[in-house]
Amino acid sequence: MTSATSRIASILISGAIAAFAFTAPAFAAGGDDSGGATTPTCKKGEVYDKKTQKCVKQSGANISDDNRTEYAYSLAKAGRYDEALAMLDTLKDGNTAEALNYRGYATRKLGRTDEGISYYLRSVQLDPQYAKVREYLGEAYVIKGRIDLAREQLGTIKTLCGTTCEEYRDLNEAIADPSKI
Repeated sequence: MTSATSRIASILISGAIAAFAFTAPAFAAGGDDSGGATTPTCKKGEVYDKKTQKCVKQSGANISDDNRTEYAYSLAKAGRYDEALAMLDTLKDGNTAEALNYRGYATRKLGRTDEGISYYLRSVQLDPQYAKVREYLGEAYVIKGRIDLAREQLGTIKTLCGTTCEEYRDLNEAIADPSKI
């Protein structure tokens, strides 16, 4: 192979790799609270459709509220908080425990802790047995310096899923070392 042919082949391969990197969905932790599950995140203006397992244009997409809620959480876990909130704004019914929890999470991560707490409390009202919201509410209390309230949430989580569940471990760690939040 000549050096010119080798150079062209190298450029074509590099281009193919770059094209794939920019079109393939990125994966972010989150989704179903199972700890290891991942939901892809797509480029801005798209949403991951679980049914087709592809990124599709957000506008006009016939995607369920559950799918949109899960995708919003994936965006938030990927640090795309404003996009997560915008996705939650597209829900037909944003008044679910999960949607309110994820809205609280994204809002808190944007530095609006009191607003985040208000969403968490609404989520708790809808589903007092939802351990993930208890964890995030406890973390918000840690940020506010209210370790007593964070410990109350930790106690509730213990009654819901014990001391070995991810929510208990994560909140316990946040109480012990607030820099981990």
